[in-house]
Amino acid sequence: MLGVALTLGTPALALACATCGCSLSSDAAMGYSAETGWRVSVDYTFINQNQLRAGRSSASASQAAAINDAGGAQEVENKTINRYTNLGISYTPTPEWNITATIPYIDRSHTTYGNAGTANLGADNLSGATSSGIGDIKLVTSYQGWLPTHNLGVQLGVKLPTGNYGGQNVVTGATVGRNPVFFSSGPNAAASQALDTSLQPGTGSTDLILGAYYYQPVSQDFDAFINGQYQFAIAHKLDQANADFRPGNQANISFGLRYEADPKLVPQLQINLTHKSADQGALADTANTAGTVAYLSPGATVEVASRLHVYGFVQKAFYSQLSGYQLFPRWSANIGASLAF
Repeated sequence: MLGVALTLGTPALALACATCGCSLSSDAAMGYSAETGWRVSVDYTFINQNQLRAGRSSASASQAAAINDAGGAQEVENKTINRYTNLGISYTPTPEWNITATIPYIDRSHTTYGNAGTANLGADNLSGATSSGIGDIKLVTSYQGWLPTHNLGVQLGVKLPTGNYGGQNVVTGATVGRNPVFFSSGPNAAASQALDTSLQPGTGSTDLILGAYYYQPVSQDFDAFINGQYQFAIAHKLDQANADFRPGNQANISFGLRYEADPKLVPQLQINLTHKSADQGALADTANTAGTVAYLSPGATVEVASRLHVYGFVQKAFYSQLSGYQLFPRWSANIGASLAF
């Protein structure tokens, strides 16, 4: 059954990257367990958003820039590379209860043409910024005492505004928030312009996290699982006129199969579904931040030593419905390790 080492309660990532590949279930990757004690986990996610998409199709920079030629206002983004490292510390005092703290470190580079027209999509009009640092910490409590088998659980958690966040008042240009990142190259740097609020290390919001999971053997060698989480802001520090921001609500559902004939090597296939509503406020890119995406995620978990497991997964989207124009990854990758003691 799903009994290898797990950091219970680790939520699926919900990061400031519009609607992108941040939905892998690390819970299912490592296997659900009711084993008591402490657990430390580390995982790394690489997401290269290098494809511009609109609706269900890819789009060119010229298509987005044509909106500006016609008198509209559309940012023409070029590329965003996200590298996320998460440290998880988990304690399970009894088989029924678990609490987990997840501390993220974010390393993000972003380039954009801004509101350029089709005649201004050259390298001279490309602006760049690098955003790195501790992100927003999550605390999640899980309860799995509903059934004697402990294979049905619920989760309640909170995301705290620990990462730097902010931007500029859209009327006065005054800097708002806590140590927001500014562009370091190109026309936006020359104009002393802050990086998009949604691309800062933190969102400035306190979010509530609700979740549930269920797993069950379906044959001698196969186990099935399903889990879901919903995250939404209940307070936001960026709340002033012309300088407010609230991240969109996000729902993640994952389900799949694990092949457990050999507990030392467990292949797995996940399907991950993500729906994100649009960011809100004067500092939000409301038209270009909502969407629904479905990913196919094959991978495997390996026991490398007693109570130490590692895993690796690749995510590939097979369906997307995005609002506006958004940068999207052709693929993303996730590796992780968990040590129980």
